[in-house]
Amino acid sequence: MQRVTTRLADGRELLYYFDGSAPEGPMPQDRRELAAHRPASELRYDALRDEWVVVATHRQGRTHLPGDDECPLCPSTAERSSEIPAQAYDVAVFENRFPSLAERAGQSADDRGPTGEAPELFAVRPGHGRCEVVCFTSDHDASFADLAAKRVRTVVDAWCDRTAALSELPEVEQVFVFENRGEEIGVTLAHPHGQIFGYPFVTPRTRRMLDSVRGYRARTGRDLHHDLLTAELVDGARVVARGEHWAAFVPAAARWPFEVHLYPLRRVADLPALDDAERDELALVYPEILRGLDRVFGMRMPYIAAWHQAPVRLDRESAWLHLELFSTRRAPAKLKYLAGSESGMDVFINDIAPEHAAAMLRGDTKAA
Repeated sequence: MQRVTTRLADGRELLYYFDGSAPEGPMPQDRRELAAHRPASELRYDALRDEWVVVATHRQGRTHLPGDDECPLCPSTAERSSEIPAQAYDVAVFENRFPSLAERAGQSADDRGPTGEAPELFAVRPGHGRCEVVCFTSDHDASFADLAAKRVRTVVDAWCDRTAALSELPEVEQVFVFENRGEEIGVTLAHPHGQIFGYPFVTPRTRRMLDSVRGYRARTGRDLHHDLLTAELVDGARVVARGEHWAAFVPAAARWPFEVHLYPLRRVADLPALDDAERDELALVYPEILRGLDRVFGMRMPYIAAWHQAPVRLDRESAWLHLELFSTRRAPAKLKYLAGSESGMDVFINDIAPEHAAAMLRGDTKAA
């Protein structure tokens, strides 16, 4: 894999990752006339939940479900310039034009924020961080599951490279690599792509998991991730895939109709810590899990694929890198919606037994 770095017309960084050698000569330049990139974003503190909420009003104007001939992630042509100036590419990563968080985040004139004499209740700070878009292929009609292992390995190396780079930013406390696929999930661009967020705080989900790991270690002296992974492999009923370096299973308490957790068998804190053998096997096992998901109902399933990595500076010895993959589809024409119990109380209700979901993902049983 080779990387070439350039800039878009408004100053945003663009990086090309190549399966093999990079082409000779300079990369094509962005021909568009764009104003300097000055996104408006701020963080507001929810004291009752002890969580930060991102307010990014400029995102109301982001591109929403454009026609295929207007896709901003396809390569540029002589007739039309997109976010990617090259007329062909393997993998491209660039700063989001409509980021939730940004290194140069400023406050909109219309966003004056809460006022009063209780700053501890209404804390506000700039939405500093980083949001990047990762384009897996120049093929608009492809999906991650379609990619050859060599291309997947390039994507994995790009994830590792960008996680390391964002982790060095002084304002970033956690790096989140993820993919949303399908309009049912809320995707606004059909081109196969994912995203990377550099958060200026440790996210609520990660804090809860790390609290559980620390509490379990205090009670038992053992590692919670290790014991959960071992127990799933010994039970076997929910195991979806097992290799030399990776294992995937439907968790016993799955929240979603189809949910798979993919773990490296060796504890590592984040993606950059994976060695070459682990990256090679990941490039094989992960697309196969995605293909299994699509086989369940014979259609492309909407999904979210979320990589859980250790915070940049805290509790790295308590974290265990893993992927959480889940789909909101529970039947060919039915979706799982977050209704009162899930949205109001964070208590999930699953219509499919995890053991049955695992069997469907393995192809052991057909959909009812």
